[in-house]
Amino acid sequence: MPAKSQAQQKAAGAALAAKRGDMPKSKLRGASREMEKSMSEKELDEMASTKRKGKPERKAPH
Repeated sequence: MPAKSQAQQKAAGAALAAKRGDMPKSKLRGASREMEKSMSEKELDEMASTKRKGKPERKAPH
């Protein structure tokens, strides 16, 4: 599942780093903390590897 915004892509990258043990889980905040708990490493990798070009900084509210 590709990221829909740059912020979502960055949060997935932080969650992935924590899941792999490259960063302490205690440093995670907000969305990245929830992503780390609820998503697999493969799902996080797919979202974090999304290209940022053409993505909005933040997803527009509905």
